Amino acid sequence: MPVNVVLVQPEIPPNTGNIIRLCANTGARLHLVRPLGFSLDARSVRRAGLDYRELAELREHASLSDCLASLGGPRWFAITTRGTLRYDAIEYGDGDALVFGTETRGLPDDVLAECPAERRLRIPMRPASRSLNLSNAVSVVVYEAWRQAGFA
Repeated sequence: MPVNVVLVQPEIPPNTGNIIRLCANTGARLHLVRPLGFSLDARSVRRAGLDYRELAELREHASLSDCLASLGGPRWFAITTRGTLRYDAIEYGDGDALVFGTETRGLPDDVLAECPAERRLRIPMRPASRSLNLSNAVSVVVYEAWRQAGFA
């Protein structure tokens, strides 16, 4: 596996803390695209439950394009409620980037416009439901990618 989890401008520290813990436990690499809605200093990290940071591979980036360039231009998927394919219809590969938006707004329109329709993925939900919590959505997709890799 490992896949790259990319959070574009995450806002809620405990969500990011849960995702750090998920990445530490699955081997996924985590990338945070600024601006962040919180501080990553030691005191703030501990208070927000982000204290798994040292157990996960975590990098910060100034922009999504900088992040993807630093990864060598990987195949990337936008995870969005406006996706055209289900997340489990994709065959994930080593180094793929799974891109998630903010908790309150999702991915910006310009990011979605850059992503081909066949790489805009959605997680099925009941009609008229609110979207999943960010850390839950990341977990669903990361575990599917890891399952496909035989939990290696």
